[in-house]
Amino acid sequence: MTSTPPATGSTAFLAAYDQVLAANWPAGTTSTQVPTPWGSTCLNSYGPQDAPPLLLLPGGGATSTVWYAQAAELGRTHRVHAVDLVGEPGRSTAGERPVRTVDDLNGWLDALLDGLGAGPVALGGHSYGGWIALHYALHAPRRVRKLILLDPTGCFAGFRPGYLLHALPMLLRPNAARTRAFLEWETGRAPLDADWLRLREAAAGFPSARPVTSPRPSPGALRGLDVPALVLLAGRGRAQDATRVAAAVNRLLPHAETAVLPGVSHHALPANGPAVPELNRRMGEFLGADARS
Repeated sequence: MTSTPPATGSTAFLAAYDQVLAANWPAGTTSTQVPTPWGSTCLNSYGPQDAPPLLLLPGGGATSTVWYAQAAELGRTHRVHAVDLVGEPGRSTAGERPVRTVDDLNGWLDALLDGLGAGPVALGGHSYGGWIALHYALHAPRRVRKLILLDPTGCFAGFRPGYLLHALPMLLRPNAARTRAFLEWETGRAPLDADWLRLREAAAGFPSARPVTSPRPSPGALRGLDVPALVLLAGRGRAQDATRVAAAVNRLLPHAETAVLPGVSHHALPANGPAVPELNRRMGEFLGADARS
């Protein structure tokens, strides 16, 4: 691993990224690069070096910096590694192999864990990051001690049509104003951290690869997953129907705990709003058996 060099992106984006780290992440956070065939991957890490590893994947466009509340809380008992997805906004850089398929994502995470020298890890993800985490757990269950999915999209149910309709202008012609308008609509104008919101707006101009897509995992594959899982859903989220997702999780994942967090939207997770203490409490209790005595 190496210390983090400058990443491709605008000066405004990099300044906003560094501001979130400086303002929100706890003192002692380190930023490193792990080389993989799919790109040099940036991790922002916090917690005791010898503590059980917890790898966290952000939603699309959110960057690793969004996990600051979890790093501060869960970093007491775990070595938290928050990841910038290769091909997404952040300080990771693309490599010789483009990330185009689920197999590419799984290979990238294999290489990332190899580079960290980590044994089985607790793996978490929000939104698109949850989708990646679930696919990786199905690919390499022996490398995943526990799985945490925060309002994962495309895993157990489809998007609500209204969500896609509102997201379309931002996806087709992204800019800061459209990003802010979309987040205000989805969160119901709930307060968001000002530094992180500025970063999301700056990320609209970041050169990004098209996210990997595929059909949802098959019911048979999900029923065969023996990794303990925690699935926390946004009760006021507009991306998907939390009740429908919870029912699917309870039906398909035999080793899952499921809860709906009331009053929180999809994009307020994982760092914004009054649900953060409850989110951290549930994550901490689920991970508790892994923590050092």
